[in-house]
Amino acid sequence: MKTRREFLIRSSMATAAAWLTRGDLLALAGQNAATGVGQAPAAANTDPAVQPNPDIAQQLRTAAANEKIKTTKLTDTIFLLQGVGGNVVCQIGPDGKVLIDSQISTGTPHLLDALAKLDEHKLKLLINTHWHFDHTDGNAAIHLEGAFIVAHDNTRARLEKPQVMQMYQAHFNAAPDAGLPQQTFGEIETLWVNNDQLNLVHTPEAHTDSDIFIHFVRGNVIHAGDLWFNGMYPLIDTGSGGTINGMIRGVDQVLQAADERSKIVPGHGPLGDKGALQRYREMLVTVADRVEKLKVSGKSVQDAVAAAPTADLDAVWAKGTLKPGTFVALVYESL
Repeated sequence: MKTRREFLIRSSMATAAAWLTRGDLLALAGQNAATGVGQAPAAANTDPAVQPNPDIAQQLRTAAANEKIKTTKLTDTIFLLQGVGGNVVCQIGPDGKVLIDSQISTGTPHLLDALAKLDEHKLKLLINTHWHFDHTDGNAAIHLEGAFIVAHDNTRARLEKPQVMQMYQAHFNAAPDAGLPQQTFGEIETLWVNNDQLNLVHTPEAHTDSDIFIHFVRGNVIHAGDLWFNGMYPLIDTGSGGTINGMIRGVDQVLQAADERSKIVPGHGPLGDKGALQRYREMLVTVADRVEKLKVSGKSVQDAVAAAPTADLDAVWAKGTLKPGTFVALVYESL
């Protein structure tokens, strides 16, 4: 059992972006926790702000191996677990534990220990919000603990092949068979588990092309995945089909499912509610409109970044992993 818990997944992900600075990489290391087995050769560039970090994967593995999981009770049966990587939600009950996302493989022993403290039932189901490593790298270890994995069609399609995210200049191999979803779906899937209805809803061309959010209808809890980076500028993975307008549409879908009493879990950041998500949406729309006007007027991405269209927003939203210029460049690229 010990070796199974320490099983390291060879996840499939990577990235390279002309506007991600070394500071962004190190911030992501502390919050998004990646894994992988190797780095792609860095693309030649003349931008002194671009500082590839060949040690990023090992830094993230080390961080997850030493993490401490924070557990927050959302309802009598639904809990938020936060550590290195994406936020995790666990539902407990007689049908067995349902887990939303699996974080990082090196942190799996800590996650399993935290889950064991919730109740005596075994893991039954793992649902991935999307394909990114900080949400799926623990898949194989969780599957070997007994969980059946469900995700969007595109999550499996990306995990089963090597991927290159255009944000890191790093390459990661395909996930092992044990880390691949055993069941996938297209637009919406409905499950009934532990006396609750779970709606799994796809949001196309959002953070990636594989994003879903999960609505626990009776519990009135929504895991929004990386549609929502609470309190910060979000990462848009344009190399995986992500777009700013798709992000906005995805957030609108979550808002439509929520009410004023809903507890909404972001992919990263603190627990939130409908009001906080609405303010995030307003920021996304504002930045998208401003950057689109610059692009339509013929401004280059460098010009758009230099124009600082987020300057009046930075005091509130530039406290996360991405610097304003990085976010502006991603929005520009995705329009």
